[in-house]
Amino acid sequence: MTVGERIRARRQLRGWSMRYAASRAGISHATWSRIERGRQAADNRFMLADIAAALECSPAELVGVAVPATDRETVAAQVAVHGIRQALVDIDPRERPVRPATPVAELARTLELADTLRRACDYAGAGRILPDLLRGLHAAAAGPERPAALRMLCEAAFHASGVVRNLGHPAEAWLGAERSLEAAEAADDPVLVAFAAYARACAASACGSFERSLAVAGRAAGDLRPHLAGPGALETLGILQLVCAVSSRALKRGDDSRTWIAEAAEVAGRTGESDALGLFFGPTNVNIWRINIETDGGDPGRAVQIAGVTNPAVIGAGCREVFYYADTARAFAQLRGRDKEAIRFLLTAERIAPQHLHASALAQETTRALLDRSGGSQLRGLSERLGIIA
Repeated sequence: MTVGERIRARRQLRGWSMRYAASRAGISHATWSRIERGRQAADNRFMLADIAAALECSPAELVGVAVPATDRETVAAQVAVHGIRQALVDIDPRERPVRPATPVAELARTLELADTLRRACDYAGAGRILPDLLRGLHAAAAGPERPAALRMLCEAAFHASGVVRNLGHPAEAWLGAERSLEAAEAADDPVLVAFAAYARACAASACGSFERSLAVAGRAAGDLRPHLAGPGALETLGILQLVCAVSSRALKRGDDSRTWIAEAAEVAGRTGESDALGLFFGPTNVNIWRINIETDGGDPGRAVQIAGVTNPAVIGAGCREVFYYADTARAFAQLRGRDKEAIRFLLTAERIAPQHLHASALAQETTRALLDRSGGSQLRGLSERLGIIA
């Protein structure tokens, strides 16, 4: 089923007219009709959250992506979600570990590998090693190397949350973020607590809970301010401000969103391009988030302008570059006569991070809309790889 078909099925299950459902979502009847009939791409996160709220379900239930069977690595990544979920349940800090502790030095090497795979958007690779890593760190945190193990457990659970969130599993992402927070609090590290709050806020956004996301990120940013001298503190503050900017825009609080963006840009001016805590915070990443905000916030022309003065290669990490290309592609697709650029950017995003793009419901929706309008061998090939056409 397409997203539009899922929306129609949910509405009909409720016995609601299209006009009534649209009024609940705060969008026009015509827009709702075009989305249901597949005449308008359902690739706007803010609108999808409004539609999901109106239908009393989660955005994930509307966009559930069927991964193309030909993409074995993305299929493997989805299979790995089950193992990550089980590990996150098993590492309850209130329970004693059932396995012997692994030396922390060995776990540190595995954590570094997991982070490298995550940065490259190799979710299948990261998914294969994260469950055992999480259980190993849980066991180590009960031993003599507890302080180091807790810090590493916070990071590992953070990575697990990001992997499952990008594969379309927001509830598991929230659980991973909670485990990250528990480890950070046990380590009594205010920067790590804010770092884990970032994962919680992102998971809340993925669930369509922008009010919750804003509350979590805003409170964490405030709590972090007395500790800005710590390593990674400024970068964590900046990334939390960006989450607040997104959530504010989703809640139609434009002035607040612009204020948060300005504050994040000011912090980025102080940090420069930074890789602290693997957040890739800096002026380039601020622009990548601005592209996302303008694309979903209804100003694709502005998003394209920002993209034109942004070089994502400065970051050099697939997990951020892919957002630049995928979100700019969505912006181009919303502008008349810019389909060729949209297709080119989608193909670039696929080349950089195929697993990420193939698991993206927004990318599928954008591609489906472009296929209806433009066609062409390149787009048909992408559509086949995304499972849109046989």
